[in-house]
Amino acid sequence: MLASPDTADTTSPSRVTAPVVVAFIAWFALVLLFGANGAFVSPAGTPPLPLLIGFLAPLIVFMGAYWGIGVFRDFVLAFDLRLAAGIQAWRFAGLAFIALAAHRVLPAPFAWQAGLGDMAIGITAPWVLLALIRRPGFATSPLFVAWNLLGILDLVSALGTGAVSTILAAGSVGAVTTAPMAQLPLVLIPAYFVPVFFMLHLAALFQARQSRAAGHTTVQTARNSTSAA
Repeated sequence: MLASPDTADTTSPSRVTAPVVVAFIAWFALVLLFGANGAFVSPAGTPPLPLLIGFLAPLIVFMGAYWGIGVFRDFVLAFDLRLAAGIQAWRFAGLAFIALAAHRVLPAPFAWQAGLGDMAIGITAPWVLLALIRRPGFATSPLFVAWNLLGILDLVSALGTGAVSTILAAGSVGAVTTAPMAQLPLVLIPAYFVPVFFMLHLAALFQARQSRAAGHTTVQTARNSTSAA
């Protein structure tokens, strides 16, 4: 039976889609604005704290909304995992990091680590997508969880390697640093795209945990019913 307009659920996850899209567009615009004004640039020889804040702030907002706003949590738990995996395929563009290192725009240790890690996730994303399409139960498999954890590890390690590379290169004449990552257009990667990829991995892990918990509850209920009979 369909609900009437007066009794329809006005807080369904689908109604959060538009505000979330607007929020992501506004976030992208803010990164462009701050990046154009050099807000992410840190003094030479110092840790890239502005860039770190640009990475962490949206993740803190995401986690705060997930744990504090029920309808947003429902939206995350209902997000299409096939779309989430498909978007990760764009990380194959990490090949560009290696090209930039070859032209001495970025330090090689950072570029190779970040580039190869992103390419590994990007090139396996279509396989994960295909597995999700063919086997819905794949979303709760240890392999799917491991893939998402490795994707998060790659993002975190790339940020750490970039920070260390910049600090170690401080004071060296002609040293190649990750300073270009704090300027447009490259700043869009750590301040926007990396957090987005991170959120998609988190959403997948949250859904996997919920599905496993639901499956465990179903099995336990069935066992209890059998025992009672």
